[in-house]
Amino acid sequence: MALTDDHWQAELDLNLMPAVRLDRLLAPQMIDRGFGSIVHVSSIQRTLPLPESTTAYAAAKAALSVYSKALSKELGPRGVRVNVVSPGWIASEASTALLQRIADGTGGDIEDARQSVLAALGGIPLGRAAEPSEVAELIAFLASDRAAAIHGGEYVIDGGTIPTR
Repeated sequence: MALTDDHWQAELDLNLMPAVRLDRLLAPQMIDRGFGSIVHVSSIQRTLPLPESTTAYAAAKAALSVYSKALSKELGPRGVRVNVVSPGWIASEASTALLQRIADGTGGDIEDARQSVLAALGGIPLGRAAEPSEVAELIAFLASDRAAAIHGGEYVIDGGTIPTR
């Protein structure tokens, strides 16, 4: 209820459509070569959305994950692997900016904001956010020939945030 149609459209335009457009451009070249690898970056919020302000983001990332699975079914038989990486809390400029917006909105400080996000996530059992380089290493592995038999999967890198089902 807190988000306008413009917010919803902006999240889809930022978190789903660039992947669709790049795939349309690059996948035919991979198919022509008979091999290739696509790695999309989703988010654990697709299954663990935070309330209100990130709902549209979470929905767009869920759409990306579903799109990726469908694409893997289409492209796998043509030699193109498709996988998804879903990070949790990442120590980044964007996460720092989010904490600042929360702190500004609540009148608290950055640590209060961090604790509120951690509480909303249910904590991070590993005890820390992932570093961007750790996510990049997973993506590089999935794109490499070392992962030649890995296809159609989604790999979570969240320090144990999402509970086991």
